[in-house]
Amino acid sequence: MKRRLLLFFAAALLAPAQSTNPAAAGMDAARLEAARARVREAIQQEQVSGAVLLLQRKGALALHDAAGFQDVEAKTPMRPDSIFQIMSMTKPVTGVAVMMMVEEGRLRLNDPVERHLPEFRGQLMIQSKTEDSRVLVKPPRPITIRDLMTHTSGLIGNPPPGIAELLRKMDRPLSEAVAIYAQHPLEFAPGTHWMYSNPGIATLGRLVEVASGMKFEDFLDKRIFAPLGMKDSHVYLPREKRARLAALYTLRDGKLVKAGGEVLGGDAMKHREGAVYSGPEYSLHSTAADLARFYQMMLNRGTLDGVRILSPASVAIMTADHTPDIPSSGWLPAAGFGLTWEVTRAPLGSLTGLTKGAFHHGGAFGTFGWIDPNRDLVGVFLIQHAGSRAEIRDAFIGMAVAAIVE
Repeated sequence: MKRRLLLFFAAALLAPAQSTNPAAAGMDAARLEAARARVREAIQQEQVSGAVLLLQRKGALALHDAAGFQDVEAKTPMRPDSIFQIMSMTKPVTGVAVMMMVEEGRLRLNDPVERHLPEFRGQLMIQSKTEDSRVLVKPPRPITIRDLMTHTSGLIGNPPPGIAELLRKMDRPLSEAVAIYAQHPLEFAPGTHWMYSNPGIATLGRLVEVASGMKFEDFLDKRIFAPLGMKDSHVYLPREKRARLAALYTLRDGKLVKAGGEVLGGDAMKHREGAVYSGPEYSLHSTAADLARFYQMMLNRGTLDGVRILSPASVAIMTADHTPDIPSSGWLPAAGFGLTWEVTRAPLGSLTGLTKGAFHHGGAFGTFGWIDPNRDLVGVFLIQHAGSRAEIRDAFIGMAVAAIVE
């Protein structure tokens, strides 16, 4: 046990230092070091295998550090440019792709989905159900693109029987999966409740394909990643970058062990070989630096380094609370939902360290990114753990906020 703790500590020290300027960001260097030390403590206690942390304020990089191991068994230290499966942090990227199509006049947020995807025509809704039967009726209205973006469509939460293993095996193309989703009845009338829906976000990706005439993954590469300089963001990780992929861990008998093929995306160390599902809801690989560029674009109201991805109006629409009348429509306390972004409500939501109007999203493997316009702050917290580590994430967010001194 002592040897493993020493190895974890050594890995934290081996991570190369990045060029940061806390003073330019209006943040206290000693307090930032305390935040970093808190995450290192969790690594030394083997709560997680490793982490990459990034904080950027007023456009200045305040913190960009790696600690622990990218691969514990191989003793590969985590690096600032280690690549992570960011899982549901993919969703807002898909949302931006949709808004780009809206700005080009190819989609409208209030469009019925069936206008662009005919397979949704005639979709029914569950009026009531028992263990043995369901009563299906026509919904009050068809689902819209906005419904999908706010998780208020009533579309099923995950792939149904018959393709239930899709998110693990990634063995069907996006068009086929969405066509199957369209055949399942809605769980409730569109716009009346909030229910997190992976198929709903997958349908958004398919809408982008139809509107743009491009494969979803190609659209992201050409229209978002290349213009923003997100050089390490991919749906399918190139072979030459696989050595930088952080392994996914879980706890077994109190010990960190590599997760296997039972998790989303399958065994991370098999690199999704043969996958054909582009997964608009969870498929992206990325780095802290790439995500910071995407988030800074959103904080800058749609532009970065002279490249405009979205208009200020589209950013404002995406990051507004579209579910004010639906309590707890999100994962964090007192959260609402915008268009593929979770949005903090006050005052209860601010107890996590995020101010009212901050927008954010996490991922199934513990990753989290947030943008707080009131503080001119971008934050990225990356780990790879199949299980909740919210206490470490929240500690980091709170300590990051405490480091702001101007």
